[in-house]
Amino acid sequence: MTTILLGPQRFQTTATTVLRSLGTDGPVATINSGWEEREDVVDELDAALDGRAVHLRLHHRMLDVLAKDHAFASAALAFRDRHDDLLALYRLRLHHALDGVYAVQRRVWSTPGFGVGFGAVDDGIEGVRSVDRWYLRALRDLYGDFAAHSPIDGSGVIGWHRGEIEAILAHAAALVMPGGHVGTLLRTLRLFALRIPDSLPVIAWSAGAMALTERVVLFHDHGPEGASESEVFDAGLGRVRGIVVLPHARRRLRLEDRARCAILARRFTEQHCVLLDDGTTVRLRADGSLPAGARILGVDGIVHEVRPR
Repeated sequence: MTTILLGPQRFQTTATTVLRSLGTDGPVATINSGWEEREDVVDELDAALDGRAVHLRLHHRMLDVLAKDHAFASAALAFRDRHDDLLALYRLRLHHALDGVYAVQRRVWSTPGFGVGFGAVDDGIEGVRSVDRWYLRALRDLYGDFAAHSPIDGSGVIGWHRGEIEAILAHAAALVMPGGHVGTLLRTLRLFALRIPDSLPVIAWSAGAMALTERVVLFHDHGPEGASESEVFDAGLGRVRGIVVLPHARRRLRLEDRARCAILARRFTEQHCVLLDDGTTVRLRADGSLPAGARILGVDGIVHEVRPR
């Protein structure tokens, strides 16, 4: 199974070289539904993929479903409202939990010897993980209710699109997943029940790389309204396991703030927090593990490189 994660492509395009390194011929399927209304603005993407691109146009297909299947559209709107309510509660709980962790951490780190061995920071981080787990359980329940009461599997228009998508993927030599709005990307992937064959090479960056993971984590320390806490947004496709993807890390994380970065890495300690900055190429090993040189956020709050085996 070949999976390659790239840094953002806006300022440094590496997708062309990486695609050519696969040595494959034939069409390259693309999923750029995260671009939303700009999904068909693909001149630069076509050029980067040597003119081999076949666009799945999942956002366009989703709009077609919403326009033609009124029962599904109504169910989708109700789900969106319930998800917004859940997110509001999650963010409220998350912010309070993290505020407590940061306060304890500041006291422990600022006073040598104070609180050593009490495990207060670790216990606080476990409380944050508990909030994350609660949110994911509640979200799974929402998806379960949606599947039970919406006409997805019985929808003729959805079934037609799924069949066409499956046929395109069956003849593709590779799949490319760019970035954009990760929420929209995930919604289209779920709507069309997209399954990527293990044998199909995948190249992904930004939101596309995030969507390949088990858990999609949103983060931005330099947002327009100030820092926002990192949050578990949704489950991804799960092709990439044991990794939390952090695109645009230099631009979006306060990497100089060792204390804050340490909390982020320790919160997801069972997974590697992988930094995908401009020019980065992470070609996962055959067993799905990270290659030597991949940059990860350590539990000490410092960026490290994966060592050779």
